[in-house]
Amino acid sequence: MIVMTIEEMQERKRELGYSYEKLAEISGIPLGTVQKILGGITKTPRYETRRALETALAGNLPAEDGKEGACGIYPGGPSGISVVQETAAAYGGKKRGEYTLEDYYKIPEEHRVELIDGVIYDMASPTSIHQLWGGEVYRELANYIRQNQGSCIPLISPLDVQLDCDDRTMVEPDVLVVCDRNKLKKGIIYGAPDFIAEILSPSTRRKDMSLKLAKYTEAGVREYWLVDPDKKKVIVYDLEHNELPSIYTFEDKVSVCIFDRKCIIDFSKIYENIRFLYESEQ
Repeated sequence: MIVMTIEEMQERKRELGYSYEKLAEISGIPLGTVQKILGGITKTPRYETRRALETALAGNLPAEDGKEGACGIYPGGPSGISVVQETAAAYGGKKRGEYTLEDYYKIPEEHRVELIDGVIYDMASPTSIHQLWGGEVYRELANYIRQNQGSCIPLISPLDVQLDCDDRTMVEPDVLVVCDRNKLKKGIIYGAPDFIAEILSPSTRRKDMSLKLAKYTEAGVREYWLVDPDKKKVIVYDLEHNELPSIYTFEDKVSVCIFDRKCIIDFSKIYENIRFLYESEQ
């Protein structure tokens, strides 16, 4: 894991010649937040925000423990495996798009990654807000299925999903529902879940909103939710019926399409329960 102090980030920014605007662009962090953190105004930034900045500044870092730096082997990773960060170009080792499940399983468990079309993406550890939103959505889905004696199975990360049933993609959605129980094989989901919800974070926003949306659509996922804790919005894609996305706020009740809209999740109640976490970070 890359660990940099604020002072080291400031020095690294100068070395790379990045402007605040450039760093905000490649990290996915709002410009004002970048300026506050590297300007010394925000002393204790959120973990995922700090990790996204570290990732953006990590290119060509010196070698660690006898291993190559970011243009070779991922620091702390196993020999021969390179990890493509959210905000960086492909690293050394195999060419982009050539990684398989064999490489994926060689990566130590403490390094959370996803394999998408032969490219390995690093995943930052989730924050408490991220975890709570995922847990609450999972709880609502599980309660509805249990109360209605449904056969679908709700699941929550970490759980591997071999989305395309091949050896080039393994994703780890935050929340999912699988209605075909035959897809549960040897501790993983083999094939497309019926429902997926991803909780957005600065380090995964771009991937979740574009790359994963395309992958989930192509694989046959019936419904895809993007829950945005920062902007307090929920984007719902009814992929099964090719509908335009619906956008909700944390004051709305959102119905689940795959359950004929009979399952309704009240986001205002969930937000009220975890509002204290937002207030503690202000």
